[in-house]
Amino acid sequence: MTDEIAVFDGHNDSLLKLYLDDGSDPIASFIEGRTDGHIDLPRARSGGLAGGLFAIFVPSPEKGADADSMMRQPQYDVPKLETPDGGAAIAATLAMAATLFRIEERSEGRLKVCRTASEIRHARAADALAAVLHIEGAEAIDRDFRNLEVLYQAGLRSLGPVWSRPNAFGHGVPFRFPSSPDTGPGLTALGRELVRECNRLGIVIDLSHITEKGFWDVAELTHAPLVASHSNAHAISPHARNLTDKQLDAIRESGGLVGINYATAFLRPDGRMNADTPLDVLLRHVDHLVEKLGIDGVGLGSDFDGAVIPQAIGNVAGLPRLPSALAQHGYSAEEIRKICFDNWLSVLERSWKAE
Repeated sequence: MTDEIAVFDGHNDSLLKLYLDDGSDPIASFIEGRTDGHIDLPRARSGGLAGGLFAIFVPSPEKGADADSMMRQPQYDVPKLETPDGGAAIAATLAMAATLFRIEERSEGRLKVCRTASEIRHARAADALAAVLHIEGAEAIDRDFRNLEVLYQAGLRSLGPVWSRPNAFGHGVPFRFPSSPDTGPGLTALGRELVRECNRLGIVIDLSHITEKGFWDVAELTHAPLVASHSNAHAISPHARNLTDKQLDAIRESGGLVGINYATAFLRPDGRMNADTPLDVLLRHVDHLVEKLGIDGVGLGSDFDGAVIPQAIGNVAGLPRLPSALAQHGYSAEEIRKICFDNWLSVLERSWKAE
């Protein structure tokens, strides 16, 4: 793994994919290599993935509409899925967290669950994949925040209050195109308490998936940098999941970061989920985010194992094509290192409690 192509990725859904895997030993398949999905350890090493936020997402109890088909249309508004209850959410959350810890135990030092910026640096120096535990949608968190305390002690360091469905803490944006991110209410009173608790513990509050009103609620309350782990520029792709220039201005003022999402529906100006999407489209988002946030405010947030991504990347083994494209597009080696790794490490270090 060379310094030039080392990547810290702000979002993947690999734990969910392993959780839903009906194979005999999904942990072994992740460690030894898989024939499906976007990430496993062998491909991560070959692709220069040095670390990332490993998301826990609790599926809805019903399947819902065929979102894949809908998001290939010129316009769409995917119905929101039912929110899982707290019991099912904590059971699934613990199962996925245990999967990550078991991968660490069986990986023979090739994956390290990291809780501090120093641990990320040490993992990189040891050529180990630095995995940070993240929760996408806070359904597993109880109203007294006892589960939050326990999960923090277990390693939780980043949390999105909502996915694209409502819960006790707030409201998420739907998968809607074209649409503003201003699609409904923001945080509930309990959601405001959750922000304060995350600030107290030093847990990153992830603003991807939240409504615009919820975004401004968090911005008003938090004293930490504003972070959207896997979102893109609404000015280029007017999808409800993307961020307006006004939101980007607030992120810049806070010293925060946006991780560019490779999901083609959030990249393309036509909002369609189509793997035949050139990297030039992704580079347009890079340029816009750099213009609005500055070079220190842009990172990567692939959505590997959770979205249709450009064929030009394919899976984690194709990651070196992205820094190569950035170089050909005119970004310097220092700027590429910031986008690919350094900016994420900086914002995490500034968001977490002092080591």
